[in-house]
Amino acid sequence: MLDAAIRAGTHQRDCVFEVFARRLPNGRRYGVVAGTGRLLELIRDFRFGDAELEWMRDNAVIGSAALDWLADYRFQGDIWGYREGELYFPGSPILVVNAPFADGVILETLTLSVLNYDSAVAGAAARMVSVSTGRPVAEMGSRRANERAAVAAARAAYIAGFSATSNLEAGRSWGVPTMGTAAHAFTLLHDSEEEAFRAQVDAAGPGTTLLIDTFDVQEGVATAVRVAGTELGAVRIDSGDLPTLVAEVRAQLDSLGATRTRITVTNDLDEYGIAALAASPVDAYGVGTSVVTGSGAPAAGMVFKLVAHRDAAGEWVSVAKKSAQKQSIGGRKFPVRRLDAHGKALLERIHVGDVPDDSATERELLTPLVVAGEVDESFLGIEGTRRAREHHAAAIAELTPEAFRLRGGDPAIPTVYAD
Repeated sequence: MLDAAIRAGTHQRDCVFEVFARRLPNGRRYGVVAGTGRLLELIRDFRFGDAELEWMRDNAVIGSAALDWLADYRFQGDIWGYREGELYFPGSPILVVNAPFADGVILETLTLSVLNYDSAVAGAAARMVSVSTGRPVAEMGSRRANERAAVAAARAAYIAGFSATSNLEAGRSWGVPTMGTAAHAFTLLHDSEEEAFRAQVDAAGPGTTLLIDTFDVQEGVATAVRVAGTELGAVRIDSGDLPTLVAEVRAQLDSLGATRTRITVTNDLDEYGIAALAASPVDAYGVGTSVVTGSGAPAAGMVFKLVAHRDAAGEWVSVAKKSAQKQSIGGRKFPVRRLDAHGKALLERIHVGDVPDDSATERELLTPLVVAGEVDESFLGIEGTRRAREHHAAAIAELTPEAFRLRGGDPAIPTVYAD
């Protein structure tokens, strides 16, 4: 597209591109925007170096004019978007790119690869948090994801309300609190379960979390309390009939005087498994595979579409796909979230072409992220991640309790268009 547009002389036409999802993943009633901070850093640093240009030249991917254009590429346009952590619904224009065609279209794959994955993880994580009844949920899925995706997933889950991650790089890069427990391999390394527990307590202190289901759970609990004392921090259960086992472990801990020892459960949990444990004396959850794979929806289904451009005469023209089942709505969008008197979301209204009037009952959703190529640094790094988590907490508090039902249904609020 770049090569052809440069040859045709249309690559410099001002354009508006929009990122949105036509529908939510099956069974979901809201989505969570995540990945914005990562994306902005990538756009800021997005360049084509000598190695990339040489490969494209040697393989005749594009012509010399396009290669010369790429050699000088640095995004110079404007980008608005929903704040990271915000909720989105079908049709929500979560990212709006205003730039010449070439400048904007070259960002499509980069943008979608970040937002589709991170938002899928955040959407799944938010559902898990919503049914955890205030108990902390930790992300533990690095071994079930690509090595780079693992870090992105830990960050996205944290923004959506997870309390910590076992991925240390996510802690270093993004400020996500880190935690971890020993694996079965550590117990099996030693000559006995007691020796393994003693080694762990000697290294980490009695406040550590001991894995008690390598052999017999009841004996594991007894050994853990004998080694660490009644100040043992926590025990972890990673197998078995969890509702029954958790109740038995809680009773045994209490009978041994370890009344403040917490119980953490893992074992391939998802939102449904967490909900099933709501009445059990669980203190914390650890989730791996399900959260890093979006709990069945590994991509959020977002698309990157041209919705308006200047024509040969310099006039703005709205454009849209008319394909069957893939129609889009043309024109620059200005979305707002309408709230009731109690601050609860009623609907998302998308104004097409015109900026909405100020209203005390409507919250504007787009905020400037990039202006004339300059990225707003407040959305980046550890501080940007912290702010995204805070914004998510405020945004999800606008939903009514019905929005958190796990069974399928319509989006939590409707989306309407105002011409």
